[in-house]
Amino acid sequence: MAGGNDKLTEMLRLWASRYSAPIENLSTDKLVALIERFLTEENGAVRRRRPDSRKRWDHEVIEHTIPPDSRVLDLGCGGGELLARLSADKNVRGQGIELDPEKVYECVGRGVSVFQSDLDAGLEGWTENLFDYVILEETLQTVYNPVRVLSEMLRVGRRGIVSFPNFAHWHIRLELALGGKMPVNASLPYRWHDTPNIRLCTIEDFINWTTGAGVVIIEGHVLAENEVRPIREDDNLFAEEVLFVLEEKQNR
Repeated sequence: MAGGNDKLTEMLRLWASRYSAPIENLSTDKLVALIERFLTEENGAVRRRRPDSRKRWDHEVIEHTIPPDSRVLDLGCGGGELLARLSADKNVRGQGIELDPEKVYECVGRGVSVFQSDLDAGLEGWTENLFDYVILEETLQTVYNPVRVLSEMLRVGRRGIVSFPNFAHWHIRLELALGGKMPVNASLPYRWHDTPNIRLCTIEDFINWTTGAGVVIIEGHVLAENEVRPIREDDNLFAEEVLFVLEEKQNR
């Protein structure tokens, strides 16, 4: 997915040819708003994120991806909302792992089987290919040993589903380049001193890891420009969040 910087440069050049206000006279927020306006006009219409705003976009993709009657492990399952829906709608046999005791209680209240544990401690005691799918939803960036967690999820599961915020999104690049501070937005609502995100990964970083680790990307989906769609070549620049379905080469 090379050429992201060239794409951003071209986008700014086209924007500058349309709007007369000098860039140096604009605040970062104003510049971001104007570029978003430009992108909307280029696409010809305002796109909607999803019809049901009560659900996370990656939950919808996961529910569509996992077949009925699957064995599913959700790493960092939170309050168990996703597993509860998969159980009700897909008849999956679900198991959650969660560290936060309050979230564990929520899982119990929803009737979700949950084990309280720290993902960084590994998944010892869980046998290989015990599950059909292992989910790591918006959790990768919060663990201390992400490679170990990814390796373990692909050991105990035939396939893994991973979603995370893309820290190479153009909003973030622009905020850092022009504003000189860590961005706070809908995808990254935390300030630098209270964020749970300790491993800042981009789409390009993750793809490079899969290549070296012998991991195959089966499919990819992104939230980009208020649209949920299959991943494209330039999404290291334009995707806010990404979801990958993974498999070890030896399982193919």
